[in-house]
Amino acid sequence: MLEMTNEMELRKAFIGAMRSVANSVTIVSTNGPAGKFGATVSSFCSVSADPPTVLACLNIEGHTAHAIRENKTFCVNVLSEDLVDLAEHFAGMRGGTEFGRFTDEKWSEDPKTPPSLTGVTSFSCDVVQTIDAGSHLIFIGTVGNVQISDQKPLLYLNQKFCRTDTAE
Repeated sequence: MLEMTNEMELRKAFIGAMRSVANSVTIVSTNGPAGKFGATVSSFCSVSADPPTVLACLNIEGHTAHAIRENKTFCVNVLSEDLVDLAEHFAGMRGGTEFGRFTDEKWSEDPKTPPSLTGVTSFSCDVVQTIDAGSHLIFIGTVGNVQISDQKPLLYLNQKFCRTDTAE
């Protein structure tokens, strides 16, 4: 086991180690008084089945995190392997702002709920707790609606998007 002698070494080692951990790629979206926003997120997981609860981590500086805090609702959309372009779009890799990213007809149109992407697994949630954690906000939400897809999830590993059968 490596012991780090200073914070910079530890940070560098941490980032390197986290690159080797595969994560599902999601778009976390919200809509409400603070507006409609979304961001590509790879920090998402189940918290509990009783009641159904998930968490998602978003950069504290992003518009989406601020909007979720105010809107008190979010949807985690688990992207399928064929949605790399959408992942890049919501990650800001193709320009545009977080506000202007909902240009695809594949999104739900109900202004009272967070946008959900058709054809993918998604979890619509009400925020029950927000935790400040360094550079990110952790949103814990109780799940009010689930959409299930049999599509294979898009993964993020070693700083790139990949398919489940080609993850290296």
